[in-house]
Amino acid sequence: MEIQVRHNPSFSVARALLGPGESIRAESGAMMAMAADTDLDAKIEGGLVKGLKRSVLGGESLFITTATAGASGGWIDLAPSLPGDVTVVAVTPDNPLMIQRGSFLCAEQGVEIDTKWGGMKNLIGGEGGFLLRATGSGEVVLSTYGALDRFDLQAGQQVIVDTNHMVAFSESVTMELRKASSSAMKSMKSGEGLVFVFTGPGELMMQSRNPDDIVRYVVANMPGSRN
Repeated sequence: MEIQVRHNPSFSVARALLGPGESIRAESGAMMAMAADTDLDAKIEGGLVKGLKRSVLGGESLFITTATAGASGGWIDLAPSLPGDVTVVAVTPDNPLMIQRGSFLCAEQGVEIDTKWGGMKNLIGGEGGFLLRATGSGEVVLSTYGALDRFDLQAGQQVIVDTNHMVAFSESVTMELRKASSSAMKSMKSGEGLVFVFTGPGELMMQSRNPDDIVRYVVANMPGSRN
């Protein structure tokens, strides 16, 4: 399988080039276009309990779509809901990946996607408490709202990230929650509340836009919202 990133960075699409009978798993509703002989199937992967964990707790769809190429191979284009980048990340048995809710787009068959409790720090930070955990061996495609930033953190190196701008990080990276400023008054004046402190070693991925901002903008500009 080969995954190509097209139309990046603003309106990126992931095209998976599939060999004969090869499959890729994707978020429900992500398919944009595909070869005529490619077959789509949707199911609750891993059983109902695991599917509900991924949906209710992890913020992803209950069903996972599997696209399988025909006898001569095929392709499928997968697009995220929000405009921005997509990136391909390699997952290995010794390097699992922690993924923020809403950022998973698709993965090769050798990658297992499960839900993991991210701790009270993630819940208090407004991110729902749970993260997706990608394990196994293969490539995962992540989507971002806006542009993608990737940091290769050295051991002990730290980066502070607004809670809504985090996308994914290596499991070797530790995450802590704290106030953006040393006092509540400074945090209020700066417009920032809580932030994540990430400490290496490992990779950290961030997005340049806050998905909550577009929600607030749409709600504020809906007909009748200013009456």
